[in-house]
Amino acid sequence: MIVKQIPVGPMANFGYVLGCEETRIGALIDPSFEPEKFVEMAKEVGLKIEWILSTHGHFDHVNGNETVVEMTGARVAGHSSATFHVDRKLEHGDEIKIGNIPVEVLYTPGHCSDEVCFLVDKQLLFTGDVLFVGECGRTDLPGSDPREMYKTLFEVLAPIADDVDIFPGHDYGSSSMSTMGFERQNNYVLEPRTEEEFVAFMKKP
Repeated sequence: MIVKQIPVGPMANFGYVLGCEETRIGALIDPSFEPEKFVEMAKEVGLKIEWILSTHGHFDHVNGNETVVEMTGARVAGHSSATFHVDRKLEHGDEIKIGNIPVEVLYTPGHCSDEVCFLVDKQLLFTGDVLFVGECGRTDLPGSDPREMYKTLFEVLAPIADDVDIFPGHDYGSSSMSTMGFERQNNYVLEPRTEEEFVAFMKKP
């Protein structure tokens, strides 16, 4: 498996190149702001980009999609409720193949109503703006909901194994990536709380 993390833009975004070493088929995850960087990286490692996997529809995550489509002919995959253009509408539990690599779709609203995470071969989790290193996504924006975030963090992500690597959508933490186990032990957002306690916690300044 090939994974390349690319920092871009004025909002400390991370986007990714994901590729299958056997088939040389690849995908770009949230190729924003400088999409040419992602396409060039894919070429450097010998990948044919077939998919753009979009975690959610906020501008800073999808603004490079059209350029990548023009440059590569890739198709866009995003949640079925997405308001941006998608060629494949995804639902919770769907699987999309990147070459021989299985990618499971997890519907993870809270920060954004169309947010999904991508669990790659049960080894890597691309979390978009759901879970950062040491933090989680904001729930005070239009379309966000702290109750949905609670369910996402404590129900949807609960089965994810501790040894799964976490790759976030922004460089907001002490490192550029983490593991699910480390976050459970060290991320104050994931401390045990009731739903009501979590909602109150997320409202604190």
